[in-house]
Amino acid sequence: MQASVTVTEGRAVIRLEGRFDFNSHRDFREAIDTVLASPASTIVVDLGSVEYLDSSALGMLLMLRDRAKGAAREVALANCRGAVKQILDIANFGKLFSID
Repeated sequence: MQASVTVTEGRAVIRLEGRFDFNSHRDFREAIDTVLASPASTIVVDLGSVEYLDSSALGMLLMLRDRAKGAAREVALANCRGAVKQILDIANFGKLFSID
């Protein structure tokens, strides 16, 4: 997986590409640290280029949510579709995150 971070006008976007699984932990953690060090009040995780995610990826999203909440930041998931959307729906992530 590749992760890139863009911060503009109070909004940080973490764009993920590829397989979002346990092997992505280090890259995702670095992206989280970058975003939380920024002044952005809203964090968007763009999953549009993610082809697969597993339970460890769900755990990493929950970790982001907890760390963001501790820093008074909002987290949203964007561009969820196909199998990724289906997994998020099954896990009831719509109750925990704003999902576009």
